[in-house]
Amino acid sequence: MKVAVLAPIAWRTPPRHYGPWEQMASNVTEGLLSLGADVTLFATADAITAGKLDAVVDTGYEEDRTQDAKVVECLHISNVMEKAADFDIIHNHFDFLPLSYSRLISTPMVTTIHGFSSSRILPVYQKYNATSHYVSISNADRSPALEYRATIYNGIRAAAFTLNVQPEDYLLFFGRIHPDKGTAEAIEIALQSKKRLLIAGIIQDQHYFDEKVKPFLGEQIEFLGAAGPESRNKLLGNAIALLHPILFEEPFGLSVAEAMLCGTPVVAFNKGAMPELIQHEETGFLVKDTSEAVAAVQQISYISRHTCHAWSLAQFSQQKMATDYLHLYKQILNS
Repeated sequence: MKVAVLAPIAWRTPPRHYGPWEQMASNVTEGLLSLGADVTLFATADAITAGKLDAVVDTGYEEDRTQDAKVVECLHISNVMEKAADFDIIHNHFDFLPLSYSRLISTPMVTTIHGFSSSRILPVYQKYNATSHYVSISNADRSPALEYRATIYNGIRAAAFTLNVQPEDYLLFFGRIHPDKGTAEAIEIALQSKKRLLIAGIIQDQHYFDEKVKPFLGEQIEFLGAAGPESRNKLLGNAIALLHPILFEEPFGLSVAEAMLCGTPVVAFNKGAMPELIQHEETGFLVKDTSEAVAAVQQISYISRHTCHAWSLAQFSQQKMATDYLHLYKQILNS
């Protein structure tokens, strides 16, 4: 089977630091290759893959701001569409824009919907509802206005994360520094719990960082900046718990699955896909506010780190994700 994987081009695939959609495009590509599929990754020219790479854009537009994002997006998407006949299936990780080509080609296209940036993009998805193959990354992130072929959870490379049953004594916040992700709430939880907190992530809202994060930085609360793949395993595995006090309906949450794979339980606000990722009182705690989160931190030692690891490996591995997608491709091609 010849598969074209269309990655986003904001960042490199896989990303150096931030870039969850690029990371999933990479994980799908490498997972499919391990199952024997013939895969071509359409990404930036500096992308890394064991398969074939096809690129017309040198670097991601977030990494080289001299580029016009819309221009490079058009060049990138049109490149795969003009070569559509060379493939049995196209797997789109580029949101709604490639759908506008889907009725102009005969190759079926699977679109993984990595969340909805706004309800305003729904009309495009609705237009192509009857002729497209949509995949949700959680049941919580499904729109009632759309039809889906499957829910396939994001899969992470198990080899990149190590079970650690002897963590250090700190809490971790791992994600974008943005009000949606609850960095300020994580700080409040740590302060009330009298625990050290490490914060890792890109600053996506500078004003929020300056007002809600920076004033608290010191010996107890430490900001590390962006954490690349080489440091994720150590940071996640050494934490006694990951704090994930999200304030929006998050469609998945990669750091949650990664933390559990390291054996680290998660204390998360009960929103979005969190009930699908976390087994309450088994692999972490689903809480409604900071006071419940503080109480959960006090109970964190009762969570088995072996259970966390086994759950994440069974549900959120790259191999499982790739196998599920390959099964879906075959269903589509045989229908």
